[in-house]
Amino acid sequence: MEHLSQYTYVQSIAKATISQLQGIIKEGITEKEIVYRAEEIMRDKGIHSFWYHGVGAFVHVGKRTIRSESGKKYKPSDTLVRRNDIVTIDLSPEINAYWGDYARTLIVIDGKVIAEDAIAHTNNESALEFSHGINAEKELHNKFMDFVRPGMTFEEVYLYMNEVVQQLGYINLDFSGNLGHTIEFDKDHRKYFESGNKMKLSEGSLFTFEPHIKHRNGLYGFKRENIYYFRDGELLIL
Repeated sequence: MEHLSQYTYVQSIAKATISQLQGIIKEGITEKEIVYRAEEIMRDKGIHSFWYHGVGAFVHVGKRTIRSESGKKYKPSDTLVRRNDIVTIDLSPEINAYWGDYARTLIVIDGKVIAEDAIAHTNNESALEFSHGINAEKELHNKFMDFVRPGMTFEEVYLYMNEVVQQLGYINLDFSGNLGHTIEFDKDHRKYFESGNKMKLSEGSLFTFEPHIKHRNGLYGFKRENIYYFRDGELLIL
């Protein structure tokens, strides 16, 4: 695929930034500080612009993780990370109009970020809802990879995956209801996983899947985003 290496490079910076943030985020740090540190890390790695309305790091802490809002209106808050808490981070680095787009949910237990696979093994009561949400996101991405084919439309995938969200006991929090979008050179040209989009996946060379969800009875939101593409009919993660 043309330009794949450029996209892979920018996305690798987003992934490395999330990895570094896991050692920085701790009890007492604010949402604003996380945004500052995330954007600082990306700039140090060669990122000079952010494609999503100039927002490099879209961060929410604690119960603010259920908020869904456009980057046009986003302002990070002074909300402090608590001793047992949750942080969603969505990164939008850009180099020469090539985008990265990567989101993860980080879990803080006993004051520091804990690895995803370790959450369920803690004796901390707060970890239970966090563990369920992380596992639901992983399950959604697994179902997505098992289901999608190049000849499907964005609407078909949206309808199926939105149903899976509900079957898992979760609610789609996205303010416009979609579950992801194509990667473009202009953010206003994005096509979405949403009702009414009859475009086939094969017509979009790269696309995200990024469910933003909350359990029906839960207090927190969860995000997990990858960029996907087809090679010889096989769906791969960028």
